[in-house]
Amino acid sequence: MTDSNGLMEGKVCLITGATSGIGEVTARELARMGCSVVITARDERKAEIAVDELRAESGSLKIDGLVADLSSQAQVRNLAAEFKRRHNRLDVLINKAGAVHLRRYLSQDGIEMTFAVNHLAPFLLTNLLLETLINSAPARIITVASNSHEGQEIDIDDLESQRSYWFMRAYGKSKLANIMFTYELDRRLAGSGVTANAVHPGFVGTNMGANNGWLVKLFLSLASLWALNPEEGAETSVYLASSPEVEGVSGKYFYQKRAIASSPSSLDEEKARQLWEVSARMTGI
Repeated sequence: MTDSNGLMEGKVCLITGATSGIGEVTARELARMGCSVVITARDERKAEIAVDELRAESGSLKIDGLVADLSSQAQVRNLAAEFKRRHNRLDVLINKAGAVHLRRYLSQDGIEMTFAVNHLAPFLLTNLLLETLINSAPARIITVASNSHEGQEIDIDDLESQRSYWFMRAYGKSKLANIMFTYELDRRLAGSGVTANAVHPGFVGTNMGANNGWLVKLFLSLASLWALNPEEGAETSVYLASSPEVEGVSGKYFYQKRAIASSPSSLDEEKARQLWEVSARMTGI
């Protein structure tokens, strides 16, 4: 994907959801550029396998793994604490991990799972690492969203889809929350030297959602026939993490390495402020 060897030398990057798909490719490419890459996984064995594979593929030994189930706020807090124990700087944070669930169920914290993993986890992790990012400035925060946010609205009084649940609507709303979080984060980070951008990777053939049974697995297999491959899906995340062209660029929504317009509802600053405040209460920030 890249021949920019040494471009990220001396930098540290933390990527959630990098054991497969576009997260794995992003980790591999940044490692090839000389970056020290830290990935997360839900269990220790999965982390060890992913780290070994990434080291072999990238030719870099500067890849490590941390274990956390991102649906658990306690484990997100432990993840942030362990990262800060091992590293005194963070140049790039990529919030990639995401999930989609066919049926509504709750995390161990009693929160609807899609909202817990896709929005509250990156919200909490980013806030826990903000001081480290600011102290490492110029630094970059990249949150992987989706064009599935289009046509969705954030209902502050029903963020967890208690009134009605349809998995694609819940997923789309969580991706809208990602973008609104990014824009509000950009406003709050003004003058800090830390940028915040969201990215739509395109429709990528990955195994996300395969935990929902054979019907979803069949759909994913058929959809993969016209989907982008993970290398194509990772290009914009790698670009935002490494390119000098976007140094200082913040508060944008990117697709195919270009800033594009997100949906009108994502631009509601008052709703974004309310979402931030509710998210802060739900995570104890």
